Amino acid sequence: MPYQRLIDELTRRVEGVQGALLLDSEGEVAVEAGARDVRHRLIGAYQGIALGVAKRTNRQYDIGNIRYIVCRYEGGQLILRPLKDGYFLFVSFAPGANLPRGLYRSEEIQEQLNAAL
Repeated sequence: MPYQRLIDELTRRVEGVQGALLLDSEGEVAVEAGARDVRHRLIGAYQGIALGVAKRTNRQYDIGNIRYIVCRYEGGQLILRPLKDGYFLFVSFAPGANLPRGLYRSEEIQEQLNAAL
């Protein structure tokens, strides 16, 4: 399975990525790259709950699918990308990281992960 290779590639090719996770619909980590930090796992799981709520709201009002969510905080920023079968990609960035590059690369990884799932 190419999941680990894809997640590793994302952390190597984008400056400022602290960690990347592939999580299932329950918020359990399937694949992890970058800093192996329990904080990333917790934040990823909670962000997965928010992503689920947003997806349900979008379905309720028929406004289309979510391609990604960006959250910016004082201590960093993150990208969430929904995948097939309830999986999602979580990418954590350091403050001042190259977020546009992260959006571009994470979209490529999102497509590749969806093809592999």
